Amino acid sequence: MRRTGLFGVPQVRPWSWQAFLLGFVVVAMSALLQGICVALGAKLYFAAFLPGLFVLGLVAGVPAATLATLLTIPLVWWAFMPPFFEFNSLTSANTDSINLFCLLAVLLIGLADLCRETMAIVSRCGLKRPGESAATNPQ
Repeated sequence: MRRTGLFGVPQVRPWSWQAFLLGFVVVAMSALLQGICVALGAKLYFAAFLPGLFVLGLVAGVPAATLATLLTIPLVWWAFMPPFFEFNSLTSANTDSINLFCLLAVLLIGLADLCRETMAIVSRCGLKRPGESAATNPQ
């Protein structure tokens, strides 16, 4: 893992085995948190997975976050949608939940990738004071 100089966010190379291992860990921790939420009565199937996908996309990149998304869908279908712990035909509400999760996952992973690239550019070039910009005229 390497740290970017400006923000201190640890980053993992996107196609490394550490990135994919981190993806499995994030899915497992999100599933544990989702299980606690379901035990407390929450009906939002994918709520605990979305923040984890964003952080994973920020730290490990798009490939690991995409793998985590693809692992999350059958996991939630099997473990958190009634009847629990069996694959059954999806209702239209469950299908809508999966479609909405896919849309939000794509948007969050894209946003995380933009943030990751911005952090790389800023750490590579550094920030300049407003008066030191090349676009300003010092007259």
